[in-house]
Amino acid sequence: MKAAAHIQTPAEYLASLPTERRATLTAIHQAIRKAAPKLRPHIAYGMLGYGDYRYRYADGREAVGPVIALASQKQYISLYLGCEADGSLAAEDKKRLGKVSTGKCCIRFKKLADLNLKVAMELVKKAAAVATKK
Repeated sequence: MKAAAHIQTPAEYLASLPTERRATLTAIHQAIRKAAPKLRPHIAYGMLGYGDYRYRYADGREAVGPVIALASQKQYISLYLGCEADGSLAAEDKKRLGKVSTGKCCIRFKKLADLNLKVAMELVKKAAAVATKK
């Protein structure tokens, strides 16, 4: 679920969520802030973003994206781990992450109990460390 255009801050994003989702995303948001305190939280592409990094596509185009992102989607919650920063962190650790589905850099789950938060924050730290070196 992309945030409405009027939402400009992480606090506004979290406040706009239904109660259960708000509690889950707030807990993950706090864990990310603790795991990667140097990554400034902001709104990026309609979701919570943490830090920024510049990357280049194969065709030479450049873009800026968040190192970490967190989003409340319609059917699940997504945690993105800046895959351009370090390969495929989410896919490599799928078995350790709990009852989740993963893409190259995305972890998808329905509720906080499905996610091994400790392992997820290990991956957040890895992605943050790689991105801040660049």
